[in-house]
Amino acid sequence: MQSSFSNRPRAFTLVEIMIVVVIIGILATMAIPAFQRVANNSQDKAVLNNARQLSAAADQYFLETGVSTVTLTDLIGPTTYIKFLSTVAGESYPRYFTQATTITVNGVAGSRTVTYHL
Repeated sequence: MQSSFSNRPRAFTLVEIMIVVVIIGILATMAIPAFQRVANNSQDKAVLNNARQLSAAADQYFLETGVSTVTLTDLIGPTTYIKFLSTVAGESYPRYFTQATTITVNGVAGSRTVTYHL
């Protein structure tokens, strides 16, 4: 005589499911900080690239006009050196650029600062 258990399909026990959930949780706690670091590094590199573009535009402005200070609004616009400056992390760029001065961008993702050294 066969037992009634042999005809039933094999199923997962509650303990097995709990172990899988715990393993997924451990993997997630290791992966989330790594993803956050990658996102922060990506934002910082994009901001640094914007600062480089602003620096190059300011240098071009200095060469063409002979002045040593320029405003951000003189560099960005449809008929100026940079057509459009896209912010990537809510950062704020300096309003004035002076020749041979380091560019510091504040408020990257609310708290970080990125500096472009000439």
